[in-house]
Amino acid sequence: MSAVIKDLPSGQVGSGGDEALQQVRQYWNNHIHDWKVAQSEVGSQAFFEEIEEYRFEKLNYLPRLVDFDGYRGKRVLDVGCGVGNDLARFAKGGAEVVGIDLAETSIDLARRNFRQRGLAGEFQIMNGERMDFPDDSFDLVYCHTVLHFTPHPERMVQEIHRVLRAGGHAIVMTVNRRSWLNLLHKVMKVEIDHLDAPKFHQFSAGEFRDLLSPFASVTIVAERFPVRTKVHGGLKARLYNRWFVDLFNALPRHWVRRSGHHLLAFAAKAAAAPVAAPPG
Repeated sequence: MSAVIKDLPSGQVGSGGDEALQQVRQYWNNHIHDWKVAQSEVGSQAFFEEIEEYRFEKLNYLPRLVDFDGYRGKRVLDVGCGVGNDLARFAKGGAEVVGIDLAETSIDLARRNFRQRGLAGEFQIMNGERMDFPDDSFDLVYCHTVLHFTPHPERMVQEIHRVLRAGGHAIVMTVNRRSWLNLLHKVMKVEIDHLDAPKFHQFSAGEFRDLLSPFASVTIVAERFPVRTKVHGGLKARLYNRWFVDLFNALPRHWVRRSGHHLLAFAAKAAAAPVAAPPG
């Protein structure tokens, strides 16, 4: 199969006066390819395979909770698609996929990724807080590892809701302010990826639910529990790998469920109201 990559016209990426948005854009242009686990040339097929393997090992809940094969023939939008590895899984499952990202470097890498995999997709540089798509454009909007980095998360949520079709679904992730990893960061200075980003929001489960108030129904699951690190070294990393990971994961999950570092929301937009029959 040959890839069909549609380079859509660039969308709204913010005016020059939106300083916070421009800082976020520049940060990800500079850091989207900063994967310590990757040994291969950036943009090569091996590069994408290395970071995908690492991502889905670290975020082992994703293939368990997200039905990447369940959207055949449906239009799926990935807001903040990055290099496109998650979106590629939807495409492999038969979805009609669109990826947008604020950073030009991300879109360039996502297009390369799809071409090398022989997958069809549409990509556009666009601000997820102000999308160019018409209302009711997509059956699913996926937004993972993005919401906590955007200057105005509430605007992104409103846009996700707007572009969804009536009865459509959104899968949205953010960082749990009350997570085990945040505790380790405070106590042992354990590193949290991209904590130096221009914006890094964290929410409690209740705050996240309030943020998602435009949706008719919302289910939030706390996930992302400890796995052994492959990219950090030194004494702290050895203690973490040999002691903390096994001990934490030996605890009954219901004891620590609320401390998952990621909050993953499954949200649904209200279905369209039925059209009333004309009076007889």
